[in-house]
Amino acid sequence: MEYSKQLIGEKCYLSPLETADAEKVAKWLNDLKVQMNFDLVFSITADEERYYIPELKKFARVFGIIDKESNNVIGVTGLHEIDHISRRAMLGIFIGDEEYRGKGFGTDAVNLTLDFGFNMLNLNSIALYVIEFNKGAMKVYEKCGFKYAGRKRQSKILGDEKFDMILMDILADEFKSVYVKNILNILKK
Repeated sequence: MEYSKQLIGEKCYLSPLETADAEKVAKWLNDLKVQMNFDLVFSITADEERYYIPELKKFARVFGIIDKESNNVIGVTGLHEIDHISRRAMLGIFIGDEEYRGKGFGTDAVNLTLDFGFNMLNLNSIALYVIEFNKGAMKVYEKCGFKYAGRKRQSKILGDEKFDMILMDILADEFKSVYVKNILNILKK
């Protein structure tokens, strides 16, 4: 499949999520390793995901994370709960293809999503929730500039264990754009 390269990073680029990706995305969303990091548990079919992708575009900005070398979709990132008046949104991301986890693709995709949110949508604040045991994700978010902002105590129960959801956020003036500002400099020449 041919993807449009909306924002290009070092390892990946972001392209609008397409209904053709529904089967892969549904498979990833049904993986318990992926679900354990969300604040909910669900099952979804490829047909339901094919319906959901266009609907999601009505109220969120969602992208496929595409590996630059293989041009394969490896995950999903996006901004949800976008409030243009207060200039804030929630970030959601997951690397669905296990082979790409822990290799810098998440960091690259988060930075691209932040760049899009702050420099294209003119947001001032982007936040996210991460489950307290997902230390790898927290390191990625901190590396991208997110700061601890609070917690929802015992809001995730898995088996007989209760976990907090950690709220992290970043402000526009804390983010250092690389991608969008480089494009603007090229266009100005």
